Amino acid sequence: MAAAPVWSVDPRTGKQREQVAVEATAQEVDTVVRAAHDARASLADRTVRAAFLRSAADRLQTAKDTLVEVADAETALGPVRLTGELARTCYQLRAFADIVDEGAFLDVVINHPDGAATPPIPDLRRYKVPLGVVAVYSASNFPFAFSVVGGDTASALAAGNPVVVKSHPDHPALSELVAKVVRTAAAEHGIPESVLGLVHGFEAGVELIKHPLVAAAGFTGSIRGGRALFDAAAARPVPIPFHGELGSLNPVVVTEAAAVERAEDIGAGLAGSMTMGVGQFCVKPGLVLVPSGAAGDGLVKSLTDAVSDTDAGVLLDHRMRDNFIAGVAERAELADVESPVTPGAGGEHTVSAGFLTVPAARLAAEGAHDLLLEECFGPVTVVARYEDEGEVRAVLSRLPGNLTATVQLSEGEAAGEGRGVEILAELTPLAGRVLVNGWPTGVAVAPAQHHGGPYPATTSTSTSVGGTAIERWLRPVAYQNTPAALLPVELRDENELGLPRRFNGRLER
Repeated sequence: MAAAPVWSVDPRTGKQREQVAVEATAQEVDTVVRAAHDARASLADRTVRAAFLRSAADRLQTAKDTLVEVADAETALGPVRLTGELARTCYQLRAFADIVDEGAFLDVVINHPDGAATPPIPDLRRYKVPLGVVAVYSASNFPFAFSVVGGDTASALAAGNPVVVKSHPDHPALSELVAKVVRTAAAEHGIPESVLGLVHGFEAGVELIKHPLVAAAGFTGSIRGGRALFDAAAARPVPIPFHGELGSLNPVVVTEAAAVERAEDIGAGLAGSMTMGVGQFCVKPGLVLVPSGAAGDGLVKSLTDAVSDTDAGVLLDHRMRDNFIAGVAERAELADVESPVTPGAGGEHTVSAGFLTVPAARLAAEGAHDLLLEECFGPVTVVARYEDEGEVRAVLSRLPGNLTATVQLSEGEAAGEGRGVEILAELTPLAGRVLVNGWPTGVAVAPAQHHGGPYPATTSTSTSVGGTAIERWLRPVAYQNTPAALLPVELRDENELGLPRRFNGRLER
């Protein structure tokens, strides 16, 4: 049986652009994984590793025009958005290179023997080592930042692990181009091109998670697909860590005082956030708790005006378009659900933005309206109108885990008056990032960033954005009573590499 072709498709027309590759067989996946496994030693030198990451960023930036053109042809996300995303990707690679150079991620701890302690302490030296080959499953909605050389790949390479990427079918041509650029950068530093493998096809993704030489996996995508891979990772004879980002509703609470104070601004800000990127951001606000009454009515009017002015847009593929149209139609048919601006088909290949409203009481108890508590991928949000604080608490208590949770407060509440502190305490268990008087779309690449959250937002407690994302691909190892001549250079007393470390209980820099 001939291998299935992999086509690049234009989402603006639904037409095939070019055949990029063929779907990988199980044997081909095995070959790619084994080649990546054999390349592990080439990443051992931190100086070489950091230089490789910087070269990859430089080469991606040099190829910007070609990469953005192909990305736009496959995703319809637009040159402006894609140019910014590529810049973010290059910045992230350079940031991880800086982290590799600094060395704090190795978490070096040294204890000299202490016979007077109870129990006695032997000579112990601990640091972190790479796990091995990392499987990365690309996302549809970020063809650069969460794809072939996105945060999962960049952090895994920074930690010293080879990577095999399962490309996303929505941008296979771009995936091949990006992989080629990164492999060229690797070759500059004597690193085998196999340090970054790339495979296409659904079955290839299944084979990848089962491969005995794959030591960990990173995933960004749907709850259904991510949970299937998570279960497969756990069912292996030797289970492996699976760091998956699966889905998020990203609730927003608007207090009555905030609505009274700035209803128009909040409505306009919500419209901009929920329609950004045609509603295809993982942190799109999908449920907004708004007070009943005049102040809430003003917010809904502002939201109506702003969303009505939003042009129809193209989703990443026609399957997503069909799912969006069906999903909003099913939700709109529920009792007491209204559509001030009806979302749905905007044309043969486009969708129109909109939002639904529902009494919050409908969401406070289990029933058919639970559908409104599930993510709907695309430019739609649900506005739940609440009568009192008890309804807010009741709805929040029913929500699954999220990447973000947001509260819009009045000036006085932000200064500590009213329920501001209490609402933050209610939101904190629900999400990995809590925002005040802002909007969740836009995830800064920064040391303090956390992009994760309770299940199903993610399958682990780690972040996929920011410097600490590197921790996912490392494991600690301690050496006991090991002669200095046999120790890794990072664990010797002399600290020839100038690493940050904790030495006999004292933090050194």
